[in-house]
Amino acid sequence: MAVATKAKSQTAKQPTKLKPQKISGAEIVYRSLEREGVKYVFGHPGAILLTVLDLFLKRSKIKHLLIRHEQCAAHMAEGYARASGEVGVCLTTSGPGATNLITGITDAYMDSIPIVCFTGQVATSMVGNDAFQEADIVGMTRTITKHNYLVKSTDDLAETIQEAFYIARTGRPGPVLVDLPKDVLLGDGNYQLPEKVDLRGYKPTTKGHPRQIQRVAEAIEKSKQPLLYVGGGAIHAEAHSEIVKLAETAEIPVTYTLLGAGAFPSAHELSLGMLGMHGTAYANYATMECDLLIAVGARFDDRVTGKVSEFATRAKIIHIDIDPTAIGKNKKADIPVVGDARQVLVEVNKLIKPQTRPLWKKRIQNLRTEYPLTFDSPDGAPIKPQEAIVALSEEVGDKAIITTEVGQHQMWAAQFYNFTFPRQFISSGGLGTMGFGFPAAIGVALARPDKLAIDIAGDGSFQMVMQEIATAVQYEIPVKVFLLNNATLGMVRQWQDLFMDRRFSEVDFESSPDYVKLAEAFGASGRRIVDKEEIRPAIQEMINTPGPFILDVIVDPDELVFPMVPAGGATKDMIVRDSRKKILQGKLSALPDN
Repeated sequence: MAVATKAKSQTAKQPTKLKPQKISGAEIVYRSLEREGVKYVFGHPGAILLTVLDLFLKRSKIKHLLIRHEQCAAHMAEGYARASGEVGVCLTTSGPGATNLITGITDAYMDSIPIVCFTGQVATSMVGNDAFQEADIVGMTRTITKHNYLVKSTDDLAETIQEAFYIARTGRPGPVLVDLPKDVLLGDGNYQLPEKVDLRGYKPTTKGHPRQIQRVAEAIEKSKQPLLYVGGGAIHAEAHSEIVKLAETAEIPVTYTLLGAGAFPSAHELSLGMLGMHGTAYANYATMECDLLIAVGARFDDRVTGKVSEFATRAKIIHIDIDPTAIGKNKKADIPVVGDARQVLVEVNKLIKPQTRPLWKKRIQNLRTEYPLTFDSPDGAPIKPQEAIVALSEEVGDKAIITTEVGQHQMWAAQFYNFTFPRQFISSGGLGTMGFGFPAAIGVALARPDKLAIDIAGDGSFQMVMQEIATAVQYEIPVKVFLLNNATLGMVRQWQDLFMDRRFSEVDFESSPDYVKLAEAFGASGRRIVDKEEIRPAIQEMINTPGPFILDVIVDPDELVFPMVPAGGATKDMIVRDSRKKILQGKLSALPDN
């Protein structure tokens, strides 16, 4: 029977191979976005994009949002990606439309965020001729993208876009840019795709080496004072449940980076909170005393390590990361493991037996008692930003996803908000981009309509992007801004306070908008508060008012972020609140790099 069937198949008429379908470049772009499951595109129009923009009008599966500044389009795409785990998409025109994306692209690159940025470009025949609104965006972004493309033929367009999404989301995630010349969009090309993307030289390693995984398990079993150090890569890998399992099974305390917040519940008895420059004192001291440091999806950046030669000097280092170039880059790893954090930890957990560490647990508790994370809020004093964040956390809790701008408020949010699930805290880490939080919150609101999207903002950062209130109003996006208003650039002012003998140069806003009137001018709602008794009622008003809302919280401009490790200093140089008066004023060697 099999032989007869085979003979028949050999003589049967072969089906006619269909010719590749020829469609316009703009149609290829739209169909490619549909195929990738894109729901939202954040962008700003230009003449080169007319044919693509026309399809957004004619079709209904993909929503294009008209943003007010291209940098914010990239941040919205980032917010969407960070909250959803999917690829975020933005689209801008050529020249300044493309160059305005650069800050957002760099932010995504530093924090390993999967976004695909489409930019218009002059016709291929005009490239290199200094044509109107021509910019070599591929050259400009070569060092800040995971990969980028200048598409030269409409026939290449579909496969290029497929590759772009694949590269953005796989391995260590990151931004990819696709530059679209005018004639490529107007021309006709083949819409045909390979069954799968197979790129020579790009084969991310996801499974950890079995022997290295065995070594990890053995090191944990032998350790007396282990510590888990969790970064943003653990969240990208969806490794949070495996981290909790490992921590609880082997009784290992957990500390996390700014971008690792949410990978382990803040209120868990094994949680030490954030470590680093403005991390908890007990997390930093635990790092100094541990004998095994298990880094998961973290890169030992300077804001965590301080003086790297004096970081975790007593510890054997385990480093788990999907990016082999990150391992050993800043700190030598004794046991390196290349692979997806979740997949590696699944295998590690299979080998881990239940353990208890009573002496280490007691030492950690003593550190908590000796160096608690606290703040002073005497009667009659201005609102303290920390108490405002504590109130927000208690009133809103896990109903919200929190974004932040960059500065003091960012650190207070990381210290005092109780994070319970991954992707709950979304902030700019590596680049430290002021103006990130508000547009990111718009992306968050679209990605997770089941949650409140709240931007804990500083007034300095918010003034950089406040035009996007119009975007939120136009598309009825209920984003909330919890504005900690100290009328100054707080973090720079803090360094001037501590190291420049309180000479406050170019940090105080002598003229600032009335944020309630600003909200109303855009068609949003707002409220301003100055008394502590107003905080919780105002929060309830904010979350219960439909649409965008700005809650302007007037806070103490003299409040500083503690603990603090001076830039370039070691963890042992950490300044806690009680030692503030001992700081040598004007010590220029302690100034930050930025």
